[in-house]
Amino acid sequence: MNYKTIIEPFRIKMVEAIRMTSEDEREKLLKKAKHNLFLLKAEDVIIDLLTDSGTAAMSSQQWAGMMIGDESYAGAKSWKKMETTIKDLTGYKHVLPTHQGRAAERILYGCMGGKGKIFISNTHFDTTRANIEFSNAEAIDCPTEIGKKPSSKHPFKGNMNISKLISTINKRGKENIAGIILTVTNNSGGGQPVSMKNAKEVSRVCKKYNIPLIIDACRIAENAYFIKNREKEYQSYTYKKIAQKMFDLADGCTMSAKKDGIVNMGGFLALNSDKLTEKCRNELIITEGFITYGGISGRDMEAISTGLQEVFEPDYLQYRIASTTYLGERLTKMGVPIMLPVGGHAVYIDAKALYSHIPVDQFPGQSLACNLYLKGGIRASEIGSVMFGKKGPKGELIPASMELVRLAIPRRVYTQSHVDYVIEVFQEIMKNRKKAKGIKIVKEPKFLRHFTSHFKFI
Repeated sequence: MNYKTIIEPFRIKMVEAIRMTSEDEREKLLKKAKHNLFLLKAEDVIIDLLTDSGTAAMSSQQWAGMMIGDESYAGAKSWKKMETTIKDLTGYKHVLPTHQGRAAERILYGCMGGKGKIFISNTHFDTTRANIEFSNAEAIDCPTEIGKKPSSKHPFKGNMNISKLISTINKRGKENIAGIILTVTNNSGGGQPVSMKNAKEVSRVCKKYNIPLIIDACRIAENAYFIKNREKEYQSYTYKKIAQKMFDLADGCTMSAKKDGIVNMGGFLALNSDKLTEKCRNELIITEGFITYGGISGRDMEAISTGLQEVFEPDYLQYRIASTTYLGERLTKMGVPIMLPVGGHAVYIDAKALYSHIPVDQFPGQSLACNLYLKGGIRASEIGSVMFGKKGPKGELIPASMELVRLAIPRRVYTQSHVDYVIEVFQEIMKNRKKAKGIKIVKEPKFLRHFTSHFKFI
């Protein structure tokens, strides 16, 4: 029999206590953290939806694997196991281990980029853009138009805008395009998936212009779920086979295994090019470690090898997407404006629509993130003009295309009752939304300002 209730496909064998704080306590704690959720202590958070990166609960098989981790400096058994797993999944010739995804990005885009070079993506995420710009290259986004409209529904809002991609290449000159990056799922675009059809079109453009195609594969298993369930051609494929077909379209990938690797630390860079790999290996040795560990312990390599297999299990993926959908659908029913349809790893609140009285230069997303913590101890992440806004020539704000707040769901961590609590907190947010105040930045760094900036309610 098919039952309506989709249960967590696991049993809980260990628990971690949550400290329940009062609203008065949280008001003081938020002021101490300068109204920046990243600067809060984790112990002062009740439900932590800041990120799904490195926050997963590992399985008993992963923990068992950690007990046999080979910590040899060179040629460890755990490295060979991880390398074999990644080569089987991606099909790429070379694998370089890194301590997390942004290290892989820094190495790859540092070696490919430089002054005058351009990278094009469906949407660059914050660390990707920062690593590209840090190398003095330029990052250009080519999202679809419907992907910029939170309330509009489309099965693949994370797609690359092919016509804009082609026109950008022709306008800027193909010799200046260092690489094209396809992020699956599209994190900055609301966690929306990319279709196989779109990935094939991007691949054809790259081959025509002889430009390398790199996949940001952080959430490729979740993207495979949407392809299987939304593209008829792939209904009979396994999730892993769908991922393999997408990897086959590209020249390489970066991956933070802290997402769909279901681990707390680790990542990798995989490539086909011998020449580029050699260049990246030199950077790896200088900055991360030897080529067979790259900043990852043998224990973590064992966990990654297992996690990259568990993430494609049908029961796991059905539960993963269903739990995110559950939250999104109930928020929608109470009138909370969200990015539709619900993505894979997170629910994205349209803060600009929720707090329509707060102008974008008073950062409605950051205001909502602060209010979620004040009302319920929920920590979320602003994905809007704090993260992606820029300063114009006269110091004015050039806002992001959307003002979102991301509720990222850690893998295998929270139960339905935790999610129901989040829904109740939003009921309070909705009651008082017209009274919400804007927020201003009082201190900010040059790069990635959302991590360490100080804020104050206006």
